[in-house]
Amino acid sequence: MQRVKPGAEERFPVAGPLVEAVRVTAASPSLTDNTADADRLRRALPDASSTLLPFSRLAAVSGAFRQAGFAGWAVVNRLAMSNELVDFTASEPRLLGMALDLGTTHLAAELIDCATGRLLTSAGRPNSQIRFGADILTRIHHANTPAGRAELQAAARADIQALAGDMAAAVGCAPADIRGLTVAGNTTMCHLLLGLPPHTICREPYIPAANRFDPFPAHELGLELAPHAPVLLLPNVGSYFGGDLVAGILATGMADRPEVTMLIDVGTNAEVVIGNQEFLVACAGAAGPALEGGIARMGMRAAPGAIERVRVDPTTGKVCFQTIGNAPPQGLCGSGIIDLVAELFLAGVIDIRGKLRPGRHPNVRQIDGRYAFVVADAEQSGTGGPVFIDQVELDNVIRSKAAMYSILTTLIGEVGLSFADIQRIYVAGAFGQHIDPRRAVVIGMLPDLPADIFTAVGNSSLAGARRLLLDENARRLAAELPGRITYLELNVNHAFMNRFSGARFLPHTDPSLFPSVPRPAD
Repeated sequence: MQRVKPGAEERFPVAGPLVEAVRVTAASPSLTDNTADADRLRRALPDASSTLLPFSRLAAVSGAFRQAGFAGWAVVNRLAMSNELVDFTASEPRLLGMALDLGTTHLAAELIDCATGRLLTSAGRPNSQIRFGADILTRIHHANTPAGRAELQAAARADIQALAGDMAAAVGCAPADIRGLTVAGNTTMCHLLLGLPPHTICREPYIPAANRFDPFPAHELGLELAPHAPVLLLPNVGSYFGGDLVAGILATGMADRPEVTMLIDVGTNAEVVIGNQEFLVACAGAAGPALEGGIARMGMRAAPGAIERVRVDPTTGKVCFQTIGNAPPQGLCGSGIIDLVAELFLAGVIDIRGKLRPGRHPNVRQIDGRYAFVVADAEQSGTGGPVFIDQVELDNVIRSKAAMYSILTTLIGEVGLSFADIQRIYVAGAFGQHIDPRRAVVIGMLPDLPADIFTAVGNSSLAGARRLLLDENARRLAAELPGRITYLELNVNHAFMNRFSGARFLPHTDPSLFPSVPRPAD
């Protein structure tokens, strides 16, 4: 189920990569210069005073330096507090770095040339931890024992090693040639990767074992990459605000700009940040699964065969749809679900509560004893069965969209602004890549703002991990961001619960909040 994509001719800016090669030419030892080999090499580096030579690499590095005739390339890890001299080669080495989005359901990775910023290849695979629990909470319970934690950690390690192996093979090298790894993941996924006990994450007062992680060599995690390849995890802010969202802040550059912007990332949770270079306020809530495509039967990730666009003619009732890759339909991804609910509402097939209205459309049928709307009949689909959404799943979507809008309104209210004050809204993930903002406005999930305010930024978690790999300033900013972000805990926010009740209608109990949304005729 893995997929590997060859790298396009895409290059990213390089401004102080995590791993760097430094040209060195030193005088040979003599009776008048008896400096030791390792000391001679370190003295030849431009920042010798802040460069450490780890004991585990001392013999290999000093030996390679002598064998190369005291001239060649020193490989240096650029870490926060110091530099590490970890290798020496006679010819200029190929500096491969791996950026990783450690997602709850899916891992995505890129292999990048750290010297040039060129994307060499990319790959992804389902998260193998799913066999221990499809959701985060189940995995946290499984990790209550040392044995359970070891199983989850081993699954994450195996996934990362498999991605490294597949990408390395795609460019004609070995995993041992990958010299650095940067990782963005939510708080729980970071804990499970590192073998940390995660049970306090979901218990009041919701305190993780760790939020900041110092760099460590990959072999300490059991990863077979280059000797002493550094692993750098983006820091978390809290139990429900992880390094994946910090990565999104890096990817969008919102913390560097004067204008007020908002970042929305829909995954396991809906995570939102608002701010600029002067302030950053964030919160997260359980609005993700239904909107990501995690509804009971027909939900699926944004992949070939997923219905991403739906139109229902309000006059003729004709149903048209578009799938990703134009493949036969297999299910509905998040954007397809939003499109479908919006179209059913505008056509009067569902009421303001999201309830199907039997008799209003021939595609409203009973399936397994429940009313459902059939988007594609069995003969059209790629599964041999109909693609549909039933009433229970519609109810889940209404709750999720209400949670999303309530998160946004609570956050905007806490900072004393209105939606009109926002100059840009970034929508991250595959969900954001395919979503039609106007359809999200119709169902009351996103605020009623002009369409050009919304910008899809793709996998911002992976993009942030990539920037961490290539940009020294990004690594510095990532270390600072947790101290700059104010996090709101929605679990104890009464205003959020009040807003949630009012948002469980299409588009809202207060239609004046959505002036551009037409009211369908009864």
